[in-house]
Amino acid sequence: MKSNDIKNYVGLLLVIALGYFSIAPFFSSGFFPMHDDTQVARVFTMQKALADGMFPVRWVADLGYGYGYPIFNFYAPLAYYIGAIFDSLGFDSLTATKIMMALGVVLSGVSMYLFSRIFFGERVGLLAGLLYMYAPYHAVEIYVRGDVTEFWAYGFIPLVFWGVYNVYRYKKWTWITIAAFSYAGLILSHNLTAFMVTPFFFLFALLLFINARPRMSWKKALLPGLSLLLGILVATFYWLPTLAEMQYTNILSQVAGTVKYQDHFVCLQQLWDSPWAYGGTAKGCIDGMSFKLGKLHLTLAGVVIFFVAASLILGKRIPKVTYFALGGLGFSIFVLFPISLPLWENIPLMSFFQYPWRFLIMASFFSAFLGGFVWWGIEKKITGNIFRWAATLLFAVLIIFINAEVFVPQKQLNVVSNDYTNREALHWSASKLTDEYLPAGFDKPKSFADIPKEKIQKNKKIIIRDLNEKTQKISFSFSAKEKADLVFNQAYFPAWQVFIDGE
Repeated sequence: MKSNDIKNYVGLLLVIALGYFSIAPFFSSGFFPMHDDTQVARVFTMQKALADGMFPVRWVADLGYGYGYPIFNFYAPLAYYIGAIFDSLGFDSLTATKIMMALGVVLSGVSMYLFSRIFFGERVGLLAGLLYMYAPYHAVEIYVRGDVTEFWAYGFIPLVFWGVYNVYRYKKWTWITIAAFSYAGLILSHNLTAFMVTPFFFLFALLLFINARPRMSWKKALLPGLSLLLGILVATFYWLPTLAEMQYTNILSQVAGTVKYQDHFVCLQQLWDSPWAYGGTAKGCIDGMSFKLGKLHLTLAGVVIFFVAASLILGKRIPKVTYFALGGLGFSIFVLFPISLPLWENIPLMSFFQYPWRFLIMASFFSAFLGGFVWWGIEKKITGNIFRWAATLLFAVLIIFINAEVFVPQKQLNVVSNDYTNREALHWSASKLTDEYLPAGFDKPKSFADIPKEKIQKNKKIIIRDLNEKTQKISFSFSAKEKADLVFNQAYFPAWQVFIDGE
C-alpha cells in the first residue's frame, strides 16, 4: 500500500481505534444484564439451526418453552447470522455474541465516517463517526435495552445514504449494488428502522436530483429507486414470510395490545439531560431509562442553526445537504413530543413504532452529521494540516470524554456460555422473555417443571428406533403392539408437515 493510500484511511483507522471505549465492556470476562437478555440464546439456536442444514433459518427448536417457534421468520436475523458464524468458528456462544455486538457498535462509526467524509473530508468524517458512535441513545440501545437488531440497523443507516449518494455521483452498477445491499442490510437488521429511514431516503434522493439538474436525465434519476427495489428483493426471504404468516403467531398483540405510544412521548428537558438508569419507559417525564440526545450533540446543532441563519443573511453558500440534515433533525425531534400526537393518530402505520422515542435513532444520525458540519466550518479557520489534525484529535478526545461514561453496563456478571445455553436457560429463562412468536392462545407453562423434557412423549407400549432429531426435521421408526398415544411437543405452525410411511 502506498503512503498516499494509507493517508486516505487515517480517519477510518482512528474511528475504529477510538471506538474502543464504546465497546470496552465486551472485552471483560462474563457478561452484563440488559432488557432483552436473550441474545446468547438466539445466537446459540441460530448456529444450531444452521448446523442442522436450515437456511434461511426460520425455526428454532429450543426456545418457545422447548416447543420451538419461528422467531427468525419475524425477528430480524442478520446480527444473529453474524454471531452464528463466530459460534461455528469455534467461539463459545457467549463470546460469539459479544463479538457480534461489538462489531455492530463499531459499524456505526465506520459507516458515518464514510458518509460524512464524501461531503466534508477525512477529519470531519472521523469526528462525525465518533459523534454517531458515542451518541447517548446508542449507549441506551447497547447497554440498557440490549436491542441488538436496532443498533445493528443504526450502523446501516449512514451506509444507505452513502450508497444512494454514490449512485447519483458515479451512476455505476457497483454503487447500485452497494446501495441495494446496504438497504437490504438495514431491513434484515431491523425492519422498523428501515421503515423509519425510507421516507428520508426518498427525500435525500430528491434533493440530489434537484441539485444535479439539468445535467441528469429522468432515467438516471430513477437509479436510487432501483437500488432500493433491489434491496427489498434481496431481503424478500425475510419480509415476505413475515407478512404472509404473521397471523399464525401472537406478534400483533405486542403492537395493538400492550404498548400505547401516547404514554411514551419524551419531555423537552429529557433531551438535554435525563438521569442515566437501566430501567424501563413510563408515562410522564420520569422514566427508568435516559432519553437524552446529549448536551454536545444539541449544542452543535444549535451552532448549525446560527451558522445557517448567518449564511443566509450574508448570502454565503453552504452545502445543501446541511438543510436536509437540519430538517431531518427537526422532524425527528418533533415526533418525540406530545405536540406530534395528531401525526401519530392520522398515520396508522406510525403505531408500529410503539415508542415515539425510537426516533432518537434518526435524531442521533442527523445531529452527528451536523456536528461534523460544524467542525468543517471551524477547521477552515485553522492554518496548516498538522494543526488541523491536532485540533481534530483534541475534539475527538472531548467527544469520548463527555460521552464514554454512559457506555458501561449496569454491572458485570460472572457467567459463562453454558449459563445461557443450558436447558433451563433456553426452555424457560429466555423463552418467557419473548414468547410472542408462539401461536395465539398457546397454553404457556407456568413454571420450568411444567415443560416436557422430551420432544416426543410415548408410553411403554411404543418402541422408537433410529431417532434423528434436527431443527427442521424429526424422523424415526417405531412399533407398537397395541393402540397407544404418541405426542409431539411441538408448537403449531402451518409449515410443518407430517409423513407416515412416506404419505
